[in-house]
Amino acid sequence: MAHRQRTPAEPDAAGDRGDKTCASCGRRIQWRAKWAKNWDAVKYCSDACRSHRIDDTDLRLEETIATLLAARAQDATICPSDAARAIGGEEWRDLMEPSRRAARRMVARGDLEITQGGSVVDPSTAKGPIRLRRPR
Repeated sequence: MAHRQRTPAEPDAAGDRGDKTCASCGRRIQWRAKWAKNWDAVKYCSDACRSHRIDDTDLRLEETIATLLAARAQDATICPSDAARAIGGEEWRDLMEPSRRAARRMVARGDLEITQGGSVVDPSTAKGPIRLRRPR
């Protein structure tokens, strides 16, 4: 008998509904029993992300990442700091975490891959320097 894949909103045998991606930071949100009644409405991983949401700077960072990658060879990578520098000027360091958040959201949509040492890594757990590239 063939097994069909469950959808994210459909619980598995253990009642787990799968993971979601935070709409603000792009990190993985793991299903928890405390959200059982409203899992379909969960969009943010924390109160901080719920209060931040996505602003014009976040959208500009996503656009800048896409533009910078489009201007390079198909297999080229960029650093999140490249996008931060492109729109932040002297204050680019303040945009480093927002740039990483933008990259994680793009990964969740399938628009980007995050790598370390040339290997694709989980954006929710990646620590340290990362590179951004188009999906292969």
